[in-house]
Amino acid sequence: MENRANLIIKEVQKAVVGKSNVIQLVLCAILSRGHVLLEDVPGVGKTTLALAFSKALALDYGRVQFTPDVLPSDIVGFSIYNKETQRMEYKSGAVLCNLFLADELNRATSRTQSALLEAMEENQITVDGNSYRLPRPFVVIATQNPVGASGTQLLPDSQMDRFMVRISLGYPSPQYELQLLERKQAGNMLDSVQRVLSHEELLEMMNNVDKVYIHNAIFQYIVNLSNVTRSHASILQGASPRASLAIVSMAKAAAWLSGRDYVLPIDVSSVFPYTITHRLILTPEAEAGSVSPLSVVNSILKSVAPPNVK
Repeated sequence: MENRANLIIKEVQKAVVGKSNVIQLVLCAILSRGHVLLEDVPGVGKTTLALAFSKALALDYGRVQFTPDVLPSDIVGFSIYNKETQRMEYKSGAVLCNLFLADELNRATSRTQSALLEAMEENQITVDGNSYRLPRPFVVIATQNPVGASGTQLLPDSQMDRFMVRISLGYPSPQYELQLLERKQAGNMLDSVQRVLSHEELLEMMNNVDKVYIHNAIFQYIVNLSNVTRSHASILQGASPRASLAIVSMAKAAAWLSGRDYVLPIDVSSVFPYTITHRLILTPEAEAGSVSPLSVVNSILKSVAPPNVK
């Protein structure tokens, strides 16, 4: 199954050039049953990345381009009265799929953004008092433009905490940008992405990731890292227990992609910045001093000694 994982990465790379680390992180999040927030300036390939994964994994996907006039019912669906049956009937929304692409999520109103909270946490939605289970697997890949861009607003803390990772693609290097231009002349690069595995095989991969072993010393290492965020002088709000669980899940996936059935400290440190940074709220003094969450996270990684586990 590890070979299938490499095939997935290769297929996505047909559409997304020069971002192998980002592709691996997104795959780790999917295998961990987590949700992904892609934050960057427009035009660097956020939507293309999500669509490439939906094709490579043969996932039924729904897509909503978020704007201020998108309603919660557009996401979760609504009930309508049927005169013939004299009963209320549920009409499904875009979220009833395997991979939901929430494009430019931070352009929507807070009410519409909150429509995703139950789906992301409990894999179900509730409409007019009736609950509906979402298909398995279910993954949200949301994109957002940097805060401060025209028409954007901050996502609430509760929603940020439900994203397993936040990733930035960044601009491509000149070398990869040249490759992008050359490939684009042959047509839509997404058309070349082929299906790699079935839903059943993807679920099997997820189950294999769940079985990856973590030593108690690694658990303690993760707890120590999370606890430092809660007492750090530059941090007003630290990592939640949900964040610690996310680190565990992502570390397992990283270990599995490396061909191991056990977690090493390097697996934890490699995913820690992507699972923690977006959950932290810095103190006003730190923000005034232009301290970045990433610099704080990196300093925490250096201050907490990893266990001697091999």
